[in-house]
Amino acid sequence: MLRRVLCTVLFVGALPSLAEASQGHISVVLLGATGDLAKKYLWQGLFQLYMDQVSSGHSFTFHGAALTALELGQRLMFDVLKKLACPPDESPNRCAVLKDQFLKLSQYHQLKTAENYTVLNREIETLLRQEGLKEAGRIFYFSVPPFAYTEIARHINSSCRPPPGAWLRVVLEKPFGHDLASAQQLAAELTSFFREEEMYRVDHYLGKQAVAHILPFRDQNRRFLDPIWNRHHVERVEIVLKETVDAKGRTSFYEQYGVIRDVLQNHLTEALMFLTMELPANVTRAEEVLQSKLQAFQSLRGLEKNSAVLGQYQAYANQVQEELQKTQDYISTTPTFAGVLVHSDSLRWEGVPFLLTSGKALDERVGYVRVLFKNRAYCTQRETLRDAGHSQCKAKQIIFYIGHGTLNTPAVLVSRNLFRPVMPEGSWREAVGQSDLHIFGQPLSDYYVYSPVKERDAYSVLISNIYHGRKDFFITTENLLASWGFWTPLLDSISHQPPRLYPGGAENQHLLDFEMVSGEVAFILAEPVELLNPNKLMPSDYRTIQSKFRQRPLVSAWSEDLISQLASDIEQTASRTVARSGQFHLALSGGSSPVVLFQRLARHHYAFPWKHTHIWLVDERCVPLTDTESNFFSLHSHLLQSVRVPYFNVHPMPVHLNQRLCVEEDRGTELYAKEIMALVANASFDLVLLGVGTDGHTASLFPHSENGLEGAQTVVLTESPVRPHQRMSLSLPLINKARQVFVLVLGRGKHDITALLSRVGHEPRKWPVSGVNPSSGQLVWYVDYEALLG
Repeated sequence: MLRRVLCTVLFVGALPSLAEASQGHISVVLLGATGDLAKKYLWQGLFQLYMDQVSSGHSFTFHGAALTALELGQRLMFDVLKKLACPPDESPNRCAVLKDQFLKLSQYHQLKTAENYTVLNREIETLLRQEGLKEAGRIFYFSVPPFAYTEIARHINSSCRPPPGAWLRVVLEKPFGHDLASAQQLAAELTSFFREEEMYRVDHYLGKQAVAHILPFRDQNRRFLDPIWNRHHVERVEIVLKETVDAKGRTSFYEQYGVIRDVLQNHLTEALMFLTMELPANVTRAEEVLQSKLQAFQSLRGLEKNSAVLGQYQAYANQVQEELQKTQDYISTTPTFAGVLVHSDSLRWEGVPFLLTSGKALDERVGYVRVLFKNRAYCTQRETLRDAGHSQCKAKQIIFYIGHGTLNTPAVLVSRNLFRPVMPEGSWREAVGQSDLHIFGQPLSDYYVYSPVKERDAYSVLISNIYHGRKDFFITTENLLASWGFWTPLLDSISHQPPRLYPGGAENQHLLDFEMVSGEVAFILAEPVELLNPNKLMPSDYRTIQSKFRQRPLVSAWSEDLISQLASDIEQTASRTVARSGQFHLALSGGSSPVVLFQRLARHHYAFPWKHTHIWLVDERCVPLTDTESNFFSLHSHLLQSVRVPYFNVHPMPVHLNQRLCVEEDRGTELYAKEIMALVANASFDLVLLGVGTDGHTASLFPHSENGLEGAQTVVLTESPVRPHQRMSLSLPLINKARQVFVLVLGRGKHDITALLSRVGHEPRKWPVSGVNPSSGQLVWYVDYEALLG
């Protein structure tokens, strides 16, 4: 049959001779062949691949597969295939022949059991043997829900792999997990069946022509961009995808994922990577591109709760109740709109705000990436007399216009007062006319505008790249986990945050406008009272609790407000101490709880007397200071590199001496004790910040510890029950000499130990933190509501 098909196409001059068709045969298996994605995009993309590659020397067969029974599945699939279309520039005769051949090369299979996969494999092998063709490879496109991936992967691996010498390419559609943990689990399951080079995770935005051209544009215009593609010249970057449609009909998906997981974590983040990554020497080498992307991920600053603003269109709650049969009192906190402020701490981009924004039920459908440059010019001549297109006082920007909106086509726009870009002539052409259109307040004539010579659907582009083995257009396991590692902390922190309600469409007016303030984002306008849901419990409904805990002052609030209060109290203490004695000695604990405090101090407390502050460590893990597990490394990453503390005022613990870690003979504890005695009056720190472990440990003083709970030693080596086991710590007697001790306790995971500590007395052998009792100083507990109330 296949030989007859090839000969028929030869008749219309579309193919070389059969002797030339020697590169081998490719079997394409589309799983979920009767689903929505297959109907809308995938079959058309496969047909486009066939039209493009029919003369390449490869032969093809296309196998649609689903759970549907054979007769119904065939009918549904061929109803879709009959509607396939050729590009406008294809001749009607050639189009008719190619379409006819594509249908003849396509067949439907029910793939439900292991035996079904064995039968499919046997059919492919029989066909190749009968036609005398060598197998080049197989493509399996998973257009199915992720919960089905593992079982399908097992069947393919066990009974449907191509023979040695032929390649396997497995194409996976998002979502690739719900958070870091689920993505890790799914990745582990898939890697037990497929090698990394066999997996192609699709983000269809990487097939959008404007997005796909960001890297080539940067590469081809290096001589113009190298001097200005950095923090000294770029004012801000906006990466935006707006939709007018709502989530009606998709609320079961949306309730699980929301707009951040659906759009920002993948589509917009991939565009962000193309902008922020360092250009490799060769942008066509997939390994170099993927490695640069990974390095760009590692430079991103962690997101906090205040890095995002969230919204939900008003009708969403009713749609959820109707479609998911929820009760009338069900309240959804799923965001359908999000604006997120991202920063990179790379040398190139430090301080430049990247705004990622997406939402449903907005005023227009449009997507773009906009790089806005700083404008230092002052123009003496009045505006009407200037050369409008080249005036240095007009906004300078580069826009990768993804589609829809004013232009209704993919485009690359460069302000004429920047430079005339180099664009590949064969695939992009300069657009003319449409002078009455305006983009970001400027007439189109202010830009050099380029659009694709031939517009191509994103899936057609990606399917072509799968055929060619272009891995740089797809998401590797390493990059996927890096992305989830970046987004998951924010998703966790906002999981119960009520989003702002908005009416939808043009009625939104300025309700979703937001601004950047001190490294955070906030809505500009207050939420109208008529949009507020009276049933929602807002954090502001609680006042900060100030009472007693263990007979000492207690400050409690929601974690965000608590950290704000604690940071302010530390600054006030520092300012008073410096005014009194000229310097402030602050000892800080490690662990995860202080990180948000460090970030708050770095970004909001510009009046803090850092110049007169000495920073000490309460405890340290016995790892090199450059190790990510090091408390000093965390302190440096989240605080020290952002504030101006004199380097000689920073006192890391000497855990790494003589090229070894925490060896008693090296006397690191004695060195630190002597340094404290030499610089801190009476060895009494002005302020010590502590945390509490779930076992009641504080600093690195653990229950039943042999060292540090009593005695004359001020700095001790201890053993932790968890890795890394060896630690260095200030002793309890030294901590109790401090003028002030603040204990920070955050999160529901600390509720049990908090409740226990409220009942027990002074028993440091069992619960070391119960022994914190400054002899002549003040102890204050800072406990958030989740730890206090559960």
